[in-house]
Amino acid sequence: MPDMFNVDHLPFSVLTADEQAVLQSHVQRLTYQPAQLLIAAGEPAPGLFIIAQGRVTESEPQQHAQEPLSASATAFMHYEVGEYFGSWSVFNGQAIHDFVAIETTVCHLIPTQTLLELIDSNASFADYFQQSLTAKREIIAQHAPNQDMAEFMLARIADSTVREPLIVEEGTSIEEATRLMREQKADCLLAKKGNRYGMVTGTDLLDAVIIQHLPLDTDVSQIASYRLIRIKPDDYLFNALIIMTQQQIERVVVMGDNRQLFGVIELTDVLSQFSTHSHVIGLRVERAQTVDELREASFGLADLIKGLISTGVKTRFVMELLAALNSRILSKLFDLIVPKEVHPHVCLIVMGSEGRGEQIMKTDQDNGLIYRDGLEWPQMHEVMRKYSETLISFGFPPCPGNIMVSNPEWVNSTKQWAHKLTRWSQSYEGEASMNLSIASDGKPVAGNVALFKVARNIFFRRIQDNEIFFAHFAKAALNFDTPLTFFGRLKDSVGLDIKKAGVFPIVHGVRAIALENKITDTNTFRRLEILVERGLMHKELGDNLAEALSYFVQVRLQQQIARYSADPTELDKMPNQVNIKLLTALERQLLRDALSVVKDFKKYLVHRYHLTF
Repeated sequence: MPDMFNVDHLPFSVLTADEQAVLQSHVQRLTYQPAQLLIAAGEPAPGLFIIAQGRVTESEPQQHAQEPLSASATAFMHYEVGEYFGSWSVFNGQAIHDFVAIETTVCHLIPTQTLLELIDSNASFADYFQQSLTAKREIIAQHAPNQDMAEFMLARIADSTVREPLIVEEGTSIEEATRLMREQKADCLLAKKGNRYGMVTGTDLLDAVIIQHLPLDTDVSQIASYRLIRIKPDDYLFNALIIMTQQQIERVVVMGDNRQLFGVIELTDVLSQFSTHSHVIGLRVERAQTVDELREASFGLADLIKGLISTGVKTRFVMELLAALNSRILSKLFDLIVPKEVHPHVCLIVMGSEGRGEQIMKTDQDNGLIYRDGLEWPQMHEVMRKYSETLISFGFPPCPGNIMVSNPEWVNSTKQWAHKLTRWSQSYEGEASMNLSIASDGKPVAGNVALFKVARNIFFRRIQDNEIFFAHFAKAALNFDTPLTFFGRLKDSVGLDIKKAGVFPIVHGVRAIALENKITDTNTFRRLEILVERGLMHKELGDNLAEALSYFVQVRLQQQIARYSADPTELDKMPNQVNIKLLTALERQLLRDALSVVKDFKKYLVHRYHLTF
């Protein structure tokens, strides 16, 4: 009887007990000597190989039959313990490359017929071999060690504790509304006025009577807030937590597309299901009265990130929550440093990954200031220098390119900012192109938001229908090679720059398409969703790009956390470096799949914008 094959790991763990028994009865254990051929180019593959010991290279086929087999031929990829190969050759009838043992190698071989039978009988097993990154990551998520947490992260609002709201009709007095709230032990109510709903909290009632001295018979609908923060019932529960963090509120109204009211979900309900320090940090940020207090609050972010990741929270959710908290820190610091009388006349913007809301660990500062045309503020540059220096003390590294408010080049009036964006769009190379890429992800975080919108809209009008600009702008996504051979050629290198290899091509390519279609959202995931919703990109491509980007960020984050210092001001000198040797076999497989998505996306950009590599 052959040695038992370990079926406890993906993709074999998705098989049923009967299917695993079939697999065990047919799998073969084979040993190969160095330079021995396992699969020959042009020949049918005998099945799926899983390496138990040793290494195998996939390389160009030999030119002459009399040539000795060599593992030093042009290598496309190396496979190590735990990795599999041969499935592509099985599905396509024959191999196009040679697979050669580099050293003494032991493999388990699942014969072609057995593999195909298992694929026919098990849909999840079949999905895993479809080379779809989205399908693979869904399967992995379903079998993750922290499955309980993963299930919570995917929980919908409709499946959670949605409270039935206390609703009163127009004409209900403040006194009557207060009595109803006390009787029903509610701390808020919805006042109905026509077809609209407005929220009234206990604090609102107290302010109305004590601060505003309104009579007790005042219609409660007069003090209601009709700008409700809403969430859809099919949205994620965790998104409710993100919205509450962003908006600094403790409840959101659950409402459907047709304005059908489902109820109210409160912060206490969310936190009862998900233990997190995010709201505590948010409260500390809001209550900070000094720069030192705000600094102490900001130092809790790194531990929060580690805690969320360790409990299985999806990387994208972590990114959104941290983006909300970071924005609040930047805005609060702005309030503490910039004189309040100046606030209506200036707008602080963040750019780059921070503007996209895609940073995890504290990233380089990419920020600027837009001010009202004609503003006289002699202390402007001194205050902005202090702002940048204070952020550095918070653990936000200075930008290597000096794209910070401490640099006068990034402090502009509304007209100057619009002019700079236009000028950069007319220069297709070098620093101008890089500046435009960073600036086009700009997002206001403090001050007068209208100043930012005016400059952005002027720029949108000026580049409208400029096909030459968009072609040159998109071409930057092709600047870096897609290192699909790095398992062989860069195995002993310091590491892979995941930003150049995977993150930047996706982010910039999507940025170009979004800019062309005047999409104001800056987050790459949202840009992809909008492009798909508008029919400007196929759903499969959009889904795969989102999954690939999420995986690149996840891999980078895992190694950033491993390098994390207890000193929050100590900076990571290699934030984008990924040491391939630290990845598991499954992680390397997913990384290859994600890089294949990048390669296909580059071909898509070449075709869309008529580019050349």
